Amino acid sequence: MVDVWNPHLENSSKLLIKHGFVKSEHKAKYEKLSSKDKNKALESLPEDDADKQADADHEEVGKDQMVFVNFPNPIHKYRLVLETFKASIEETYFWILNYLRYDMHFAQIEKITDIFAAGETSAFEGVRQQRVGLQQDKVSQFLATIGKMVKELFQLVRELRIIDERAGYYEDAFTDSKSSESAEITLKGIWIDQVEGASKNPASVYGLAKELQFTTLPDLFFAIHPKKPEDVDEVVDALEFNRKVKEVLKRKLRTFLEWKVRTYDELQNRRTFTIQYLRQHFDIIKMYMQWVKPYLRTIKRLGYDEKKTKTPDLLSAFEGTMIEIEFLAIFYPRKNKEYRSVLCMHFDYRTRPSMNYQAEGYQRGPLHVGEIRVTWRGYTWNQEEIDNYKKLREEEDFELLATVDRSVKAAMEALGDELENYLQQAGENVKFSGSKKVKKSEPKLPGMLDPFKAIFSGFGDAFKFVTPDKKPKKKKGLNSYQIDEEKSKAKKDLIIRMWTCYKNYKKGHKMISW
Repeated sequence: MVDVWNPHLENSSKLLIKHGFVKSEHKAKYEKLSSKDKNKALESLPEDDADKQADADHEEVGKDQMVFVNFPNPIHKYRLVLETFKASIEETYFWILNYLRYDMHFAQIEKITDIFAAGETSAFEGVRQQRVGLQQDKVSQFLATIGKMVKELFQLVRELRIIDERAGYYEDAFTDSKSSESAEITLKGIWIDQVEGASKNPASVYGLAKELQFTTLPDLFFAIHPKKPEDVDEVVDALEFNRKVKEVLKRKLRTFLEWKVRTYDELQNRRTFTIQYLRQHFDIIKMYMQWVKPYLRTIKRLGYDEKKTKTPDLLSAFEGTMIEIEFLAIFYPRKNKEYRSVLCMHFDYRTRPSMNYQAEGYQRGPLHVGEIRVTWRGYTWNQEEIDNYKKLREEEDFELLATVDRSVKAAMEALGDELENYLQQAGENVKFSGSKKVKKSEPKLPGMLDPFKAIFSGFGDAFKFVTPDKKPKKKKGLNSYQIDEEKSKAKKDLIIRMWTCYKNYKKGHKMISW
């Protein structure tokens, strides 16, 4: 057989490798790598090498013509192609779904893929466009609001940064630290520039020195530092200067100290309000992101699948649709601890929908007739491998949603530890990637039952010599023999159930079976 690369499945091999579906001889190379290093290695890996390393499934599209498909290599596989232009082929999906659920006793069934494409001029496409348009309007509003609020988030953090910078001057000035004098001089400079208007105002410290020849006033103002407003008279009276200079100096120092006390209180109140507003702003961004996600998922499911629109099976002038459905059916073999029988059902439709309406105008929806390809793929996976497969499909399907998450996350990380610290001060328990700080747990307040708990714990301490402490046993993973045993049991159950479903479907629909 000759392997042929399918151009519609580019990068599928790298996705399979990324999520752990690698051939056994290449597994050791990727298991030791972190997710970041693995992504770097896969970016530089040529496509041909990725095809050889990925444990991918193959399908035969013609004699001796095999193509890669974006599925892990199964233990066992069945394939069925059914074409009819009279009966609805929707029945096939629900027949298999109900048979696996109620007759084969698969305990867990999860839908993985549900996408379609339709001809541009078909009636079915017109109905789809109306529904997509409503969803897109909502998404555009939400995304515009999220972008605006993320931009405002930068302004809020910048404002808090300025407040903290100014508050640092006040805190140093009110204490006896080594930098208290420089902090006091800085605040006096801010007061003269912003409150008095510097030399532009004739009544300011600099204006009096320039206009009325109080040349010593600026030097005295920046050299004398009373701690409280009530200390101004005592400090200034001790100076050996004429009375007029002392009067002006007292007026300026008293005004400055009152301004310093009042503005410090105002600054603290403003900081508290801004931090609470920042938390509210952050919560609203998260709320909008939660609201927009269902709309993005719906648009993705109602949107075009470009791979299918490029196939010759779908023509814009004809009434046609291409539908792809996939679900996992999971069976738990008796006495197995980790490994399950996993059946991946894949339905590929090429149909002609006919829109049917009742007399009173209630829409019943389309009736699909045409061709369906059903594929049974069997695996023996543990929960980690099942989760990895789901992540693989999510990464393929929801690129737009991931882009929104990444853009907001990048904005949060760009703000650095400051945003995290401010949110934690406001009571928001957040942790951004790359941050090294950990929020300290608050002390637990005593409850009403604590005294009674203490009494009973006292009895427990008294009888410790009778019932010595037993160390909890650590859960051990399965050894290689147990893994082989569980996989063998899961494989046996899986093959029986796959064959029974495949055989009974053919018998129930009057097909040739054996």
